[in-house]
Amino acid sequence: MNQIRLYRDQIAFGAAVFLPLGVAAILVPFRSSFANTASALILVALIVAVAALGNRVSGFVATISATLWFDFFLTRPYEKVAITHRPDIETAVSLFAVGIIVTELAARSRHHHATANEEADYVGRIYDISELVASGAAATEILARVNEELIELLHLRAARYEHGSAERPMLRIEHDGQVILGGRIWGVHSVGLPGPEIELVVQSRGQALGRFVLTPTAGYPVSRERRVVAVALADQAGAAVRPQLHAV
Repeated sequence: MNQIRLYRDQIAFGAAVFLPLGVAAILVPFRSSFANTASALILVALIVAVAALGNRVSGFVATISATLWFDFFLTRPYEKVAITHRPDIETAVSLFAVGIIVTELAARSRHHHATANEEADYVGRIYDISELVASGAAATEILARVNEELIELLHLRAARYEHGSAERPMLRIEHDGQVILGGRIWGVHSVGLPGPEIELVVQSRGQALGRFVLTPTAGYPVSRERRVVAVALADQAGAAVRPQLHAV
């Protein structure tokens, strides 16, 4: 998914740089009979398309490019970056302002859509593990599945489950998603999980049964929401491990 998003952003950035130039050049033969406001609307539509396809940067670049080529090709004096006619100045300013606004709106809409999809993914992960627990699957199978989910969810290089507690204090993900060592809270949202290893305790009814030892990917940001979901997955594992331990 990230590769697809990157590819789309690259296409959008290229379109932001070159499409306004091409469209403005196409309109040159009609500039004497075609109202500049109509030309500006065409360029606004182009900005909207680029902003919807790509990211905020692409939208801003498309806005600047469209305003520049509108000035250069479609306003007097032609083929110069200068505007002498007041209505053309107002149109160019409006083109720029509207381009910035629609780019920001598109970025916010894309962010809300991505957040909704991410939250649905979180619920799906927890549901899948709870279904596996409810089915009576073996603890080893559940632990292996949670281990896989944690690697993907937290973008880890590796993870493993260990019985018992650590011999010495380690960085730990708490139930509220905070990362703590010796009472100190680590800010990890922008810099990623600290390493080289961090533990996620598996417990049931307040009793620690074991832990996942996580090897983070250096510098990869992991949101607090993802860490809270990781805790929920570990709790599901605890709910499965505890009765099977007692059975043994």
